[in-house]
Amino acid sequence: MSRYLPVRTLCLLSLSGLLLATSVQARPNTSVKNTLFREENPKANMENSLVMPYVFSTESMGVTMGVGGGVKGYGQDQLLLGATAFGSSESAVGIFLGMWDYRPSFTKRFFFGAQGMVGHYPEQRAYSSRSFSQGVARPGSNDSDMNQYGQDSGYDNWSDLRLEYVLPMGSARSDAMQQYKLKGGLLQSAPVGGATWSPLESGVTTLLFRQYNRYRSFELEGGDIDVTIHPVQLALSYDNTDFPVNPSRGSLQYIGLTHDFGWLESPDEWTFIEFEGSKYFSLGSSDWAKQRIIALNLWTGDTPSWDEHTDSAGSTTVTNRPPFYEGATLGGFYRMRGYPVDRFNDRSVIYTAAEYRYTMDWNPIGNINWLRFLKSDWLQLVAFVEGGRVANDYGSDLFKEWKVDGGFGLRALFSGAVVRLDVGFSDESTSAWVMFGHPF
Repeated sequence: MSRYLPVRTLCLLSLSGLLLATSVQARPNTSVKNTLFREENPKANMENSLVMPYVFSTESMGVTMGVGGGVKGYGQDQLLLGATAFGSSESAVGIFLGMWDYRPSFTKRFFFGAQGMVGHYPEQRAYSSRSFSQGVARPGSNDSDMNQYGQDSGYDNWSDLRLEYVLPMGSARSDAMQQYKLKGGLLQSAPVGGATWSPLESGVTTLLFRQYNRYRSFELEGGDIDVTIHPVQLALSYDNTDFPVNPSRGSLQYIGLTHDFGWLESPDEWTFIEFEGSKYFSLGSSDWAKQRIIALNLWTGDTPSWDEHTDSAGSTTVTNRPPFYEGATLGGFYRMRGYPVDRFNDRSVIYTAAEYRYTMDWNPIGNINWLRFLKSDWLQLVAFVEGGRVANDYGSDLFKEWKVDGGFGLRALFSGAVVRLDVGFSDESTSAWVMFGHPF
C-alpha cells in the first residue's frame, strides 16, 4: 500500500493494490511523512471515511466482487486505516487490513505501520527450481525459457510491520512532518528538497526497521508445496525531491539490508543487499502541458549468502537463497513491466529505467460532476523504457545480454495520490498493470 493513498481513492484501488497483495518487495519502503493541502478544497485533511463495493473480471480469477473502505485523519492527519474483502467465481478469496503512519503519542519522530493479507488464488505461477541439471538454464534465470514455470492454486498470505524514524536533519530538522500546498495538483509551497544535495541541509532522511512474513502454497496433486519467509530489514533512505508524491526535480537514494535467520518455517538463512537511486529533471510547462518531467531510476542488489553445490551426476542445488519472489527479482508491477511478476530471479540483479511524464492541461475527469468526489487534479501521459538482468554472480555477466522492454501509461492525481495504468511490451508478452503511485 502507498502511504499517500487518500480514503476517497481507496475503493478504486482495492481491485489492484489490495487484491494483488501489494507486492511486499517493490519500491523503497520508506516515505516522507506529510500533510497535503489542496487550494481547491481547504478541508481535504479533515477526518473522512468511505465504503464502496467494486467488481471486475480477469482471465485467471473470473468475475470478482468485493468491498473496500477506509478512514483518513482519525486522530492524526497522516494516519490512514484501510481494508478490503473480495471473492470471485473462480474460487479466489481474500481479505486485507492495513494501517499507515501511526505516530505514538510519546514520540514526534517514530512512525509505525502494519498491514496484512490472507488470500487464496486459482492460478499462482512460480519461475523456480531449487535444483537443476548442468548445462540447463535454471527456471527464472536470465536465459531461461518463458514456459519454465509451475502454476497451481494456493494461498498467498503476508504481514508487514514497519517502524520508521525521521532523522532530525535537513528539511526535517524541526518537524518530522512536511506540509505540501497544491493548486491544480502542482506544488505551490516551498519544495522540501531538490535545490541542493545535502542531507544536513535539504530533504528528508529516514531510518527503517521492518519485519515481514510471507507464506505461499501450491496445491499439487502429489501434495502441497509451501514457501515461507520471515526476514527482517534495516534500511536508510534520503528523499531529496521537491514533492515525493510526484517529483519533478531532485533525487532519492535508498540502501537496504535484508536477512532471514531461518526462523520457524523458513527453509534457508539468507541475506540480500540492495541500492536504489532515482533522479528527476523538470522541463517546465508547454502550450499543452502543465508539467514535463524526465525520471531516471537504477536498482541493483546481491545475495552474498547464495551457495551452489554440484554433485557427481552434474545436478546443481542452490541453498541459502531467498525464494523466487524475494531478493533479486524482475518482472511485474514496478520493474520490467513487460514481463510477468517475478519472471526473473537469481543471486544478483541490475535494473534501469527512464520515463517521460507529460502532465496535460486537459483533465476531463475533473469536469464530470458525479466524479468530483475523486478530486482529480490532472491526467499524465507516460512513455517508458526499461533494461536489466539477473545473474548468479555480481560480475561481468550482469552487464551482458540485458532484457529490454518499453511501454506507455496513463496516470491521474486523485486527492493528492497518483493512480496509474501502465502497459509494457517485451519479447515474451504484453502486460497491463493498474496500481497506485509512480513505479519510482
